[in-house]
Amino acid sequence: MRTLYNTPLNSRYASKEMSYLFSDEMKFVTWRKLWVALAESEKELGLNITEEQVKELKENIYNVNYEDAELKEKEIRHDVMSHVYAYGLQCPKAKGIIHLGATSCYVGDNTDLIIMREAMILVKKKVINVINALSRFALEYKSLPTLGFTHLQPAQLTTVGKRATLWIQELLLDLENLDFVINKMRFRGVKGTTGTQASFMTLFNNDEEKVIKLDKMVAEKFGFVESFPVTGQTYTRKLDSIILNTLSEIAQSAYKFSNDLRLLQSMKEVEEPFEKNQIGSSAMAYKRNPMRSERIGALARFVIVDSLNPAITASTQWFERTLDDSANKRIAISEAFLALDGVLNLYLNVAENLVVYDKVISSHVDRELPFMATENILMEAVKKGGDRQELHERIRVHSMEAARKVKEFGEENDLIHRIIADDSFGLSKEEILNVIDPANFIGRAPGQVDYFISNYVNPILEENKDLLGQKSEINV
Repeated sequence: MRTLYNTPLNSRYASKEMSYLFSDEMKFVTWRKLWVALAESEKELGLNITEEQVKELKENIYNVNYEDAELKEKEIRHDVMSHVYAYGLQCPKAKGIIHLGATSCYVGDNTDLIIMREAMILVKKKVINVINALSRFALEYKSLPTLGFTHLQPAQLTTVGKRATLWIQELLLDLENLDFVINKMRFRGVKGTTGTQASFMTLFNNDEEKVIKLDKMVAEKFGFVESFPVTGQTYTRKLDSIILNTLSEIAQSAYKFSNDLRLLQSMKEVEEPFEKNQIGSSAMAYKRNPMRSERIGALARFVIVDSLNPAITASTQWFERTLDDSANKRIAISEAFLALDGVLNLYLNVAENLVVYDKVISSHVDRELPFMATENILMEAVKKGGDRQELHERIRVHSMEAARKVKEFGEENDLIHRIIADDSFGLSKEEILNVIDPANFIGRAPGQVDYFISNYVNPILEENKDLLGQKSEINV
């Protein structure tokens, strides 16, 4: 409906896969799965619940009667009880045991945890594929010399591939943290209204062992190794802050990449993909704006700032729980995942299709390398009997004059020609040109790329090979 606001996170940026995880259908179907798991576990532990009732609940997990729930919620102003009522209409035999002993957070919080875990697994899949794409790029260009930059000023040479390993390494750190959070996630479980499990103690006649077992059984049905040992009414909102901090870290890495690429595109050295019919500017038809990289930065910034929301929420929960978390949480958590999904869709698309202009890169190297090579030329000349102090002064004079012509008149850097023409150095043209071969100034950058990919990246790609093959998906 075009008359109402539609979040661009769904319509423009996030994948259908990620959007579905935060959909009403995913949420309410998961509520029903939780009610089935609770009833089934309570039955297995001896409560008066029949197999027929459990079967009826299972048969109606996916055909959610939304209209009944929505009408009821307008009447009673409670979303969970509205869906308990609606489920009961479809399951008349089981109506009396739906949600038995539970509080709203049993379905609300546990569903959030299930969804966030699935969303993090999807994030991991995309990060792995970005790493894979950048690794291929790094290996392909591991030996192509390029200007390094410190303070955004030309510095000692590196290689195009070596620079890519810096982007990859940040993602490896992010992946390590992401894996840690996924593997350490706990379920809220079956804890009751203030976390004391009092209602379940009543149901099981104060049999603590059965109540403990119920909590464990339900968690295991959803693939969680354990539940939080203690909770208030909710699981600790500290977890939301940890998760969004992890998303923020990934966004930071993507943001860094996008800024580097925007600078490289400005220098016409490396570009993001630019399609045949793509328009860079409505006014300036010649422009090839780095629109995808800019969008990565825009969405990444949103994720980074959004990570403050659960941090503040975690700080302001009073005693066992206050409801000021709810409205903020349902916006902040979902939008962080959707925005980061948009970031990673773009990152993967760009990383898979980077365009390198090696001749432009070489021309920039040739313009700056003579200044960097003077120390090496000096050493070679001294080895042939030259006076270090006199030659140093000759280089200083030649350098100043060459730099003046470059800066004041826009001329080419002729420093090397000046040195070749200066007999004081006692070096032939060939000897000097051999000294200033860019390959002599990249250290072990190619070896670093090989070593890094072989020893740090490939083992992770092999371990996660079932996640490879993700296709980049961008809408605009």
